[in-house]
This record gives sequence, structure tokens and C-alpha cells, in this order.
Amino acid sequence: MGLTGIQIFKLLPKTNCGECKYPTCLAFAMALAGAKTELALCPHVSAEAQEQLSDASAPPIRPVTIGTGDYEVKIGGETVLFRHEKTFFNKPGLAILITDTMDSGEIERRFGSLSLFQYERVGLMLRAEMVALKETGNKEKFLGLVKQACAHPYSIILMSADPSIMKEALDIGKDKKPLIYGATIDNYEAFGALAKEYACPLAVKGAGLDEVTDLTEKLAAMGIKDMVIDASTRTVKEGFEEQVIIRRAALLSKVKALGFPTITFPCEMADDLMKETLIASAYVAKYAGIIVMSDFQGESLFPLLLQRLNIYTDPQRPMTTQEGIYPINNPDETSPVLITCNFSLTYFIVSGEIENSRVPVWLAVMDTEGLSVMTAWAAGKFVGDTVGAFIKKSGITDKITHKKLIIPGYAAAILGDLEEELPGLEVLVGPREAAHIPAYLKMWKAG
Repeated sequence: MGLTGIQIFKLLPKTNCGECKYPTCLAFAMALAGAKTELALCPHVSAEAQEQLSDASAPPIRPVTIGTGDYEVKIGGETVLFRHEKTFFNKPGLAILITDTMDSGEIERRFGSLSLFQYERVGLMLRAEMVALKETGNKEKFLGLVKQACAHPYSIILMSADPSIMKEALDIGKDKKPLIYGATIDNYEAFGALAKEYACPLAVKGAGLDEVTDLTEKLAAMGIKDMVIDASTRTVKEGFEEQVIIRRAALLSKVKALGFPTITFPCEMADDLMKETLIASAYVAKYAGIIVMSDFQGESLFPLLLQRLNIYTDPQRPMTTQEGIYPINNPDETSPVLITCNFSLTYFIVSGEIENSRVPVWLAVMDTEGLSVMTAWAAGKFVGDTVGAFIKKSGITDKITHKKLIIPGYAAAILGDLEEELPGLEVLVGPREAAHIPAYLKMWKAG
């Protein structure tokens, strides 16, 4: 970012409208200079000022998109060193390595592993997204792999040092917007030309950060913008340190030549999948854009997916479920009504226990700003008057013929206030733990 907060402020409309969520244009300008907000949030900025402010509003690590459709991978775009400072935006893509030396059975298994190892958690589908196709001398086999990969929805990394082979691979797979890997000091001009011709992102491989910096500057001069960098380090300690150095250089020192996401290769750093998984977990935390694995197995991939979910969930904005009435197990007018908060983990645990009970239930989910039941109650967001107001506007009483509402056991203290808020409705205290819900529902009587 080349402009200071005061310089940015001079280019803003100075309306102090507050629509950017900041009280004044000066506050917004200071936040923009510190990469804590986005220029797009200002609705009144002129086109001329927007052009001048583009560098100031752009993230210090360029966002790069690989692939298309449901398996599209967006990496980079980060603005902080630590997620609690703001958040991490774009989670690293996980890729499985497939080479032209593998037999057809192994290749099919590896392609299939991306659809096999998928896990639903708190309403999200956790899965790997990418295949890394590596050419090692068998051109026809490699091009066959590219054709095979194009029949799948996964994002693709094309790995070859030969520009002519890469061109043929791009002729086959250009519509998938693959990552081209990779440009070196010996071939960067040819690979840069391919990246421009096919409008695909380009991975840059240098022998150390100095060479990477030199390459990205040369490619930027050619007009290449979307790059991913690899400094070729394949040892754990040095590779970890290198990721931190790159992130700090881009964010703190504003080194534009290193302001790109990275690609890492745990598959080349260990001969044991579990050791490789530990290395990959370090790169999930610090700060890889793409992580290429030698193989996917459930016991190694699932922990990485969970770790990635946890780190790339905004710590300042809990995961939430939409407020509303959820019918579970086909309820009717005699079915019980349970109420809970909209913290995603709470919702999916409670709804899962209700589904397992096979008892038809109306589950009322109230917006508590992502807080759990106990925390929301302590914060005054799950109390008698707020719960009562939600029940009244939800329309649930029009769906049932009985006059009963079941509240969580941890919110038993609101019973009296809620009965005053909802005269004529009997409030029952349910279990404290979700695991006890099925047994409780078995005893339900609408009368």
C-alpha cells in the first residue's frame, strides 16, 4: 500500500455517511491504509479516486483463483499474520499427487479418493479439492491424465518443466483454469507466455526466496498477475520458516514480489503418510495456499480438513444457522416444539439427536448472534422477553393444537419470565444435554 491514511482521506467524498460501517471518512481511510477494510464498502467514491486507490485497497497478498465450479479454489487475499487480528479469508487447497508412472488402477483410486473422502460437519461439506498431475517423461500418459481429470469436477495443477508438453496439456484442459507449474529461471519466458495465452495462473519455482523474487518481478513485467510461489525448500524447519518469512515480507515490509500465495509439497518431505500429514498440518496453520499430498486416506485427511475449518472460521463471527422453524421427522399439529439457539454446532447436535429419536418435532431456532444457549442466556440474548417475542412472530402456534413449549435445561431460569410473556402456553424444561433428548421425547404427550 503506497498511500497513507491522510492521502486516502483526501480522495474520499468526505460525506461521513457511515454506510461503510465507520463513523467518519477519516476513520475509514485509516482502516483502508491498514488493510482492515475494503474500498468497495464506500458507496460514494468516484471512479477516478477508485482507480487511484486501487493499490491501497488491494490485499497485500494477491488473491488467485484456480479451477471452476463447485471445486474452485481461491487462495491468497490475506491481510493479517494472526487470525484473531481480523480473520483468514481463503483456506488452502488440498491436492493429491497423480503421476504418469502410476498404473491405471492406482490412478482411478486416486481420482476416486476425492469423492470418497467427503465429510459433512455443521452443515458444511469438508473435502479436498485438487489433483496435481505430474509429467515425468511419459508425455502421452500425462496428456491422458489431463483428459481424465477434465472429466471430473476437481481443480487441476499441471506439473511439467517442458513448455511444449504444457502447451498440449493446456489445449486439453484450459477450460478448467488449471494452475501451471511451473516457471523457473530457465523457462519463465515460455511459461509466462503460456499463462498469458491461456489466462491461467502460474506457479513460480525458484531456488530460494531471492530467485523467487527475481522471477516474480520478471513475470510481472511481462504482464503476469496471478502467480503462486514455491521457493523449493523441502525440509520441515526451513520450509516452515520460509512460509512465515514470505507472509511477513508481504504484509509488514510490503514486498510486492512476495505478495502471492504459496504452494507446498509435504509429499516430497516424508516417506510416511502420517509424517507427511503432520507437516501438512503445519502448513495449514502457517501459511500455505496449496498443499500437495502423496495420497489421501481418511485417517489423515479428515484431521486436516477439521484443522483447516477451525483455522479459517472467522473467530469474531461464530458459525450460525438461519433463524426459523425447522420441521424434523415430518411433524404435525400434535408434535412437540423445542427451542434452541442458532450457534451452528448446537443446532446440528440438537437436530441430529432429534432425527435419531425418530420423533416428529418442530425445532424453533432463535437468532442469538451465534452464541450457545448458556452464553446467550448470560448475555441477555436468550431470556424470557426475547424468546417470547421470537415465538410470537415465528407463527409456530398456528402449526400446533397443543399449548406446550420445551426450552433447553440450561435455560431453566427463564421459565417464569417466559410464561408471563406467553400467557396460555405451558413452558416445559427439557434436558440439559442433547444426548438425553431422544429419551425425553419418547415420553412426550401433547395433551
